[in-house]
Amino acid sequence: MPMTADMRRGVDQIRDYLYGGGYPDPVSNAEQLSFLFFFYLVEGLDQDNADRARATKLPFTSIFAGEPWTLKNPLNAAAPGQATIPRDRLRWSVWARGMSGAGLVTFVRDEVFPFYLEVAERSAVNFMDGARLVIDEPTVLAQVVTLIDRLRLDDADSDTKGDLFEHILKQIKQAGELGQFRTPRHIIRTIVAMLDPKIGETIYDPAAGTAGFLVAAFNHIRLANSAQVEEVEVDGKTIRRGHGERLTAAQWSTLNNATFYGNDVDPKMVHLATMNLTLRGLANVRILKRNVLTSTLDREEKAELGLPDGGYRVVLANPPFSGRLDKDRIVDDVKVGTSTATELLFLKYMMDSLDARGRCGVVVPEGLLFGSTGGHKEIRRKLLEGYRVEAVLSLPGGVFQPYSSVKTSVLVFARGAATERVLFLHADTDGYKMDAQHDQPVEADDLPVLADAYRNRDALWAEWQGRDPAAEWTAKWWFAEMSAIRAQDFNLSAGRYRPMSQMAAEHRDPVELLEELRAIETEILAEVDGLMEALRTVDHIASKSEAA
Repeated sequence: MPMTADMRRGVDQIRDYLYGGGYPDPVSNAEQLSFLFFFYLVEGLDQDNADRARATKLPFTSIFAGEPWTLKNPLNAAAPGQATIPRDRLRWSVWARGMSGAGLVTFVRDEVFPFYLEVAERSAVNFMDGARLVIDEPTVLAQVVTLIDRLRLDDADSDTKGDLFEHILKQIKQAGELGQFRTPRHIIRTIVAMLDPKIGETIYDPAAGTAGFLVAAFNHIRLANSAQVEEVEVDGKTIRRGHGERLTAAQWSTLNNATFYGNDVDPKMVHLATMNLTLRGLANVRILKRNVLTSTLDREEKAELGLPDGGYRVVLANPPFSGRLDKDRIVDDVKVGTSTATELLFLKYMMDSLDARGRCGVVVPEGLLFGSTGGHKEIRRKLLEGYRVEAVLSLPGGVFQPYSSVKTSVLVFARGAATERVLFLHADTDGYKMDAQHDQPVEADDLPVLADAYRNRDALWAEWQGRDPAAEWTAKWWFAEMSAIRAQDFNLSAGRYRPMSQMAAEHRDPVELLEELRAIETEILAEVDGLMEALRTVDHIASKSEAA
């Protein structure tokens, strides 16, 4: 069942009610809704598990069975002096449909949240870690609970529930919050299509955000293993979706327990990512609260957390790329010279995270591809000489509007022999109007053709070799060999190797030119900062020598 217009209106009504009720933070609201969705859905999941156990004649204990629940707040007692209540009272169908006013707030805050925190602590993923009720205004909470109940999520399939939650997450983007966490889903689908993850491969996002890459990889695998394919509308575009009916029970178990992995530094993102995956039937996927740039895991810790020891087969990410870390916090494993730029450190981490046959698709700021600082040159040299850089996809300027104007590219590389040649792909359009909001669908879209070009890169290489160098080159793809790249200080900017084209010269987007200038200016400022830091260090050493 696809997400209906009534469901969209229901979610929008909840959002508007929260905002009007004094809760304007879209990130916090999405997190609170994820908890309430969980409380609603877990009752049905518990019943499903009971039915499955009965059919297979396996033992099962409901989370609502067992010793009575010891009340955390005496005000929630049904009678004076009562210290416990039956665990059945913690079911959504009991308290959400039978309580209101201040009593609802007190019961949800002091009993429901602690109860499900206890349940989560016994599960593979502690989704509730650090959770607390924020919506503490009685009328607002009662109305939100009623509106969630009317959504009838238990009647929806996993795709519909997932689409509904994505609609909530999209509001975060529209509100201008957390831009670095929510990558546009059509960009994610393009990168996933290029890397083509398969059943049995481990898939990892070290900066998972709301788990967009992991969800897209899951959908991609299901589609590849479906006999019947349906077309659904997402963000104004028609996409193909499958249900994975060709997957065996063992393969489904692998998807849920040994395929998807991720981290994020923000506990709210961990909650949102976990709910995004849970709604799609991936309740056992573990998203860790962890900063990979400031912490490491040894072999024993990885084993305890159920993480692969030898790296991951597929790494997909859009890590934060505008920040800097205190150099004393950066772990040795990810250091790139003296750089503190997060985009360089994340790239180094992802290079090291691949297994012996691993491949990676990562969104990077354009400046990383041509920056002239020592750190930029070093990371590109290590990448090109120690890995096989397959492609650089230059994205249109403005794909991350409305929350960022940084010009970006997608870098695709794999472990193996050193790079021999690189396929450059240039997208002028991505299927959405290039305005301040970037959410209005348009016909022009270079991404599907360029993704196909990547998949057919071996054939295109033969075509490239057989071209007439003097002829006009109008295609939006071209190659550069390693010798030419080395001669350019390992520069990976697509424009540096683009064949001369009068048409391209006449129609070059001025906005794109300005964005490239901005990226160059950013690199210059970074170099100035580096020089100033070096001079301060020299002055400090000189001062100490004079004092001695």
